[in-house]
Amino acid sequence: MDQEIKAPMPGTIVDILVQVGDQVEAEQDLVVLESMKMENVISSRSGGRVTAIEVEVGQNVTANKVLARVAAA
Repeated sequence: MDQEIKAPMPGTIVDILVQVGDQVEAEQDLVVLESMKMENVISSRSGGRVTAIEVEVGQNVTANKVLARVAAA
């Protein structure tokens, strides 16, 4: 089952640090979200393979929006 990486708060996507198919480690940075003029780095909770990127740079997102999906290793 894929792990859903969600936005903890509303904001704007300023960078995507991985691509679909990438292997990631636990705590690896995936997406950078700007909220209230602060950059927040969103990380994977566990290792695995990125199966989907659900956002684009410049996109505004709401809290709990799925940003990426990671399949467990």
